[in-house]
Amino acid sequence: MSDLNNLFGAKISRRTVLGGALATSAIWVYRPPSLWAQQMQNYLPPGVTPKPKGPLVFRDYDKEELDYAYEQLHWAPNMEDVFRREAQKNALARARLGPPRRLAYGPTEIEKLDLYVTEQADAPIHVFIHGGTWRFSDAASAAYLAEPFVDFGAHFVAVDFASVVETNGDLMPLADQVRRAVAWVYENAESFGGNREQVFVSGHSSGGHLAAVVLTTDWQSDYGLPMDVVKGGLCASGMYDLHPGSLSIRNTYVNFTNDIVEILSPQRHLDKLVAPVIVAYGTLETPEFQRQNRDFAAALEAAGKSVTLLVAEGYNHFEIEQTLGNPYGLLGNAALEQMNLTRA
Repeated sequence: MSDLNNLFGAKISRRTVLGGALATSAIWVYRPPSLWAQQMQNYLPPGVTPKPKGPLVFRDYDKEELDYAYEQLHWAPNMEDVFRREAQKNALARARLGPPRRLAYGPTEIEKLDLYVTEQADAPIHVFIHGGTWRFSDAASAAYLAEPFVDFGAHFVAVDFASVVETNGDLMPLADQVRRAVAWVYENAESFGGNREQVFVSGHSSGGHLAAVVLTTDWQSDYGLPMDVVKGGLCASGMYDLHPGSLSIRNTYVNFTNDIVEILSPQRHLDKLVAPVIVAYGTLETPEFQRQNRDFAAALEAAGKSVTLLVAEGYNHFEIEQTLGNPYGLLGNAALEQMNLTRA
C-alpha cells in the first residue's frame, strides 16, 4: 500500500504543478477520471493488492472486502502453526488431567459434553463453546483450556454440538443444543460435585457468538429456569449481529433467513441479558471482527449492562483463544477473576 500511496501522491503532485501552469496561461483542460482518483479497496489482508472498489454491500465494504473480513485465515498466516501448538497442548493436558467424563445432555450422538472435574467440593463450573465457523472443531480440542480452571478449583465443561453443514445451513439447532447443554449442566451440577449457582460460560469465534446467544436466552420463559442461570460470560472474537455476515461468503454454507438474523443476533436481545460480560478481540483480527466486538461492548454499556472490553495487542484470531488456557493470559486471567478464583 505504501508504494501505491507514493504513486498516487506523485501523480497528484505532477497534476497540481501542471494545473498551476495551465491556469497561469488561462487555458482550461478537461481531465477525464483516472485510476488515481478512483476509490480503492482498503479492507484487505496484509499482502493483498488493492483494486478499484466495487459496489458497496455493507458500510464501506465491497463484496470482496466483506468476504475477506469474514474469513480469518487470510489474516493469520501462522494459523497452521497455532493449530499444531494447540494439538501439543491438548495431548499434554489430557496426560495430566486424564480423560474427561463424556456425558450426554441430549438424545442424539453429538449431544455430549466433556467434563473435567476439580477436586474442590461444590465447585463453580465453566462451560466453553468452541468455534470453527459453526462447521468445524469439537469439545476434544478444548482440553488444554481446562487446565487453569481445574487447577484453580472449577469444573470445566466443553460442549459438542452439530455442524451447520449437518443441519443444512440452519443455525437454530446449534443454538438449541448449546442452550440445552447449559440447562443440563445447571440441572445436573450436583451429580458431579458442581455448584449450579455458579455457572459461567465462554466461547471463541462462532463459539463466541453462541456464548452470547446463551447469555441472551430467556431461561424462564423458554426453559422454566431462573433468568440468572449463567452468572457471567466471556465472548471472544465473536459475531453479535449476523446481518453483515449474511452478506458475506458465509452465506454459502449458512442459511441466513431474516428470522435467523433477527433471532440469533445477540446484540438485538440485550434486554434478556442479566450477567456481566467480558468481550475481547485481537488487534490482528479482521476489521469486521474487531468492529463487531467493539460495537457489542458499546451496545452493552449503552444498555446499562456490566461489560469489560479487552483488546489483545498483537494477537490474531487464533492466537487470542490460546490465552484462555493460561492463568496469566489475557482471557484466562479475566475468566478466573470473573469467577473469583485464585490458586489454592
